[in-house]
Amino acid sequence: MPQLIINGIPIQFPFEPYEVQRNYMTKVIECLQMNSNGALESPTGTGKTLCLLCASLGWLEHHKAQMQASMNAMSMDTVSSFDSASSNNIGSLPGSSFGLFRGLPKIIYASRTHSQLSQAISELKRTAYKYVKVAVLGSRDQLCIHPEVSKEQNNSTKLHMCQVRVKSKTCYFHNQVEGKKDDPALRSEVMDIEDLVLYGKRRTCCPYYLTRELRHDADIIFMPYNYLLDPRTRMAHGLELHGYVVILDEAHNVEKMCEEAASLQLRSTDIALCIDEVTQVMQRLQESGGDQEAFAANDPGADVPQDFTMDELYLLKAVFLKFEEVVDATPLSKEGASHPGSFMFDLLQQAEITPHKKAIICDLLDKLVTYLTSNSSSPFQRKGAGLQKFSELIKIVFSKDNFSLAHMEAIKTSYRVHVAVEEVKKRQAGGWGSKANGSNFSRDGSNHDSNSGAGQSNTLTSKQGRVLSYWCFNPGFGMKEMVEQGIRCVIITSGTLSPLQSFTQELQVGFPVQLENSHIIKGHQVFVGVVNRGPDGCTLNSSYQNRSRPEYLNSMGNLILNFSRVIPGGLLVFFPSYPILKNCHEHWQINGVWDKITNIKPAFIEPQNKDGFLSTITEFYEKVNDPALRGAIFMAVCRGKVSEGLDFADGNGRAVIVTGLPYPPYKDPRVVLKQQYLNNVLAKNKRGQSGQAWYKLEASRAVNQAIGRVIRHKDDYGAILLADCRFGMGNFSHQLSKWVQPHLKIYPDFAPTMRDLTRFFRTASQLCPKPQQKLTYNGKQLPGARKNQSSTGEYLPMPMAPVGSSALSQAPSRIILRQTTEFMSGNNKSTEFMSVNNKTTEFSKVEPVPPRAFGGHRSLFPQVQNSRAEPKSIFDALTSDAGSPSDNKTDDSDANDSIANDSARKRSRNFPGSFDVLDFNSLGCETSESSSSSSRYENLSSVTKKRKIKVTANINKSQDDQNCPPTNAAQNDAQTRPPGPKNGEEKHEKLKKIAAYVREVKACLPHDSYREFSAAVKLYQTTKRYQDLKLIFLRLFAHPDHHLLLRRFAPFLDSEFRADFLASCDQLTNG
Repeated sequence: MPQLIINGIPIQFPFEPYEVQRNYMTKVIECLQMNSNGALESPTGTGKTLCLLCASLGWLEHHKAQMQASMNAMSMDTVSSFDSASSNNIGSLPGSSFGLFRGLPKIIYASRTHSQLSQAISELKRTAYKYVKVAVLGSRDQLCIHPEVSKEQNNSTKLHMCQVRVKSKTCYFHNQVEGKKDDPALRSEVMDIEDLVLYGKRRTCCPYYLTRELRHDADIIFMPYNYLLDPRTRMAHGLELHGYVVILDEAHNVEKMCEEAASLQLRSTDIALCIDEVTQVMQRLQESGGDQEAFAANDPGADVPQDFTMDELYLLKAVFLKFEEVVDATPLSKEGASHPGSFMFDLLQQAEITPHKKAIICDLLDKLVTYLTSNSSSPFQRKGAGLQKFSELIKIVFSKDNFSLAHMEAIKTSYRVHVAVEEVKKRQAGGWGSKANGSNFSRDGSNHDSNSGAGQSNTLTSKQGRVLSYWCFNPGFGMKEMVEQGIRCVIITSGTLSPLQSFTQELQVGFPVQLENSHIIKGHQVFVGVVNRGPDGCTLNSSYQNRSRPEYLNSMGNLILNFSRVIPGGLLVFFPSYPILKNCHEHWQINGVWDKITNIKPAFIEPQNKDGFLSTITEFYEKVNDPALRGAIFMAVCRGKVSEGLDFADGNGRAVIVTGLPYPPYKDPRVVLKQQYLNNVLAKNKRGQSGQAWYKLEASRAVNQAIGRVIRHKDDYGAILLADCRFGMGNFSHQLSKWVQPHLKIYPDFAPTMRDLTRFFRTASQLCPKPQQKLTYNGKQLPGARKNQSSTGEYLPMPMAPVGSSALSQAPSRIILRQTTEFMSGNNKSTEFMSVNNKTTEFSKVEPVPPRAFGGHRSLFPQVQNSRAEPKSIFDALTSDAGSPSDNKTDDSDANDSIANDSARKRSRNFPGSFDVLDFNSLGCETSESSSSSSRYENLSSVTKKRKIKVTANINKSQDDQNCPPTNAAQNDAQTRPPGPKNGEEKHEKLKKIAAYVREVKACLPHDSYREFSAAVKLYQTTKRYQDLKLIFLRLFAHPDHHLLLRRFAPFLDSEFRADFLASCDQLTNG
């Protein structure tokens, strides 16, 4: 591996780094050497994780070598003066700021999710530093292998179940940790969460407690960053951060995590549950006659209940009752009531809960939760969830043991207390919870006979409850508390930190080292466009007032439909929220757009529950890489799982469509109070950002994170489509990531977008190298990987033919698909072509296309059976050119005339009306081995080994005949009057020009595109849906070499459409 020297530090890197990677590692080394905090932004796909690991571990290795050299240089007779000497000598070394006896620094690499950590560990395994000692901290959800504890769904209950077994030494897996922690197999290779669980199952050793042992001598520790930012979790894991280097990767959510870790909501139902749980323990204690020994004998875990008395339970219950009374007595308006953070101290004070009693109350609550958890034999029994929630409230409010005036003032300004009415869930009479669980203790603590019915306890009352919210709006509150633990430096990094100034200001911690890196990709690898209008001309605006209008929903559906035709592989569609996604999905199912979308690509919808997400994303990857399909669509929401850290490299994600600006809910009390807090801080300190500026930044950061899914490495390419006119307004473009801004282009109309998008994918597929397809989730390989279909390594636009049911039948149950049959059988119900029915929610039915149009065994139009017959419309000519049963038919003119007349009669019944320029009912064609028209196209046609067509038409022969159509009257007269010699000769000559046009189209367009051209003309003839035809043609003839050929189709249109068609041609040419 190449060795780099950056600021005097040797770095082992897997390959010669790019300039942006060298710049990034330079900033990382600068932070480590200067003990300075850093905020570093580098786009996804620039190797950010690899650079972080190599730079930090290279510095650590160098730092350790320096300290070892200093130790070896010291003489044994100077050990007594070692302390002062080492402080002076080593402290002056580069990258060192503390004495030797403080110990070697450790690196904590933290990210948002375990899946992102797994990806980082996978990167570490392919570096030269894979020999370092590694520890991975996880929760019991990921690491517990105890057969009973692991089944518990509630995290708090699982915690106490585990603690009881560990304390009583009844967990066999935990008992094996001491003997297995020095196993060489644990250090032979880097192990992630899944590897540790597999090791634990094989060696019957607890992975959770094993990782806590491994971290003591680890060089680098991986963990989710809520373990660091949440003081309760940090304390539970026993994390001592003094002298540590903390790296927060994917840190665009750090400010929210800081706020969430210091916030809590408590409902009236939670307080009522606390009362019920205490009452339950009191009843059990009373049944034992107050005898602690009898109580212990009747319950497992005998050491637990001896730690509290009945008097303590009476006092605790009185506290809960008083607190419930205080909360219920708080005056409320319709929107609720908001107070400064100090109001929470007043509420707790009235219930006699003070900072001095914090330790006593929390200790008693933990004992009760442990007892209820260990003695719960039924899933319907109380397990202390309410008590645990109340304990968390006290720990958050009284987060510091010593309250200073400065801290109290910070609480007052940084927090808000919001009290609102709790929404009551409806219950059926006599259902569960309609009666207390047989407790003899009423809510006031008095004893009643459970059989008498009088005074029966029912804590889950039907009265209107309250929601008590304790919200922190200052992310710097939690960040400063972490930094105060004595950490060496904090490096915050992500692909989407922009704008950096506002981001660092919110955290209120100095970041002297900053970087906004550019991307390593070139201009032909990314397409960024703001789409102002849909295919039907409807303005795209997903604002609250517009997002439910049928016109907008129709236009957005057709936009996705059209884009899915030209975007190869995987397509990601992001919506602002789940309700908007649900509304669009339901509307498209009703009007038929959903069926058309899924006929092109199978569509998946992001599930809101985490259980179904892994299977859904796995199925999406499989469908994207299924050769029988044309890719797949994943519809998700901004700020959801899909937008955070998942790998959509290469064909897994060739484009991202963002359907709107994901603003937070405008009237949500938390959003309102956050804006008020920022406005107050700005007015007081004369610096910072306003509430409105924060509100807009929230949307732009979510968009930046979503669009980061599309470019994942230096050879990747993809499109970013912002389908909302507001993306092009104001200064929103300046809030996008720095690497996106130079490529941004605003499209007032839809047609130019389709043109440029088609060109982009054609160019990128030719210039970009063949990708190595990898399907991964949580750093693991997923099934269904395949190489790209193109032998040249290109990702080409997929063919335009509809997908048969043989492919669609493999789609998962979450995909809503049209009930189709095999196209080869000729029983398909609809075609794939765009359906844009302006200003209506219903889409026209499309006539079925016979199987020959898509490769069937019969000709496209059965009435044209002889190669020398004269079809009466251009459609017959197109079909005949596509192929006929045989080229060896006899030249029987009588049979030809009979077939032509019959064909004309059928068309006159089925397709009323005619074109203004061309009487398509008077066309004919004949087969010839050579033609007088354009030998260049004849040669191209002969290469394909298909018959050449000679088409004649009844139009005036002139140089500008395509721009001077005859009138309808002239056409009707030509139909009724037998042509004389001159007319017949003109007809023959002019139809030859039509034949030449047809051959030119076929020679210029790929086979699949020509098939679509033929079917589009058929669709226009039967339905007169001009907009559909225009959009298809603008896409098919988007290449500059085909613009003239497109313009020459204008005479075939009705006169009312010709001007618009030519204007669109001009726009395509000049755009």
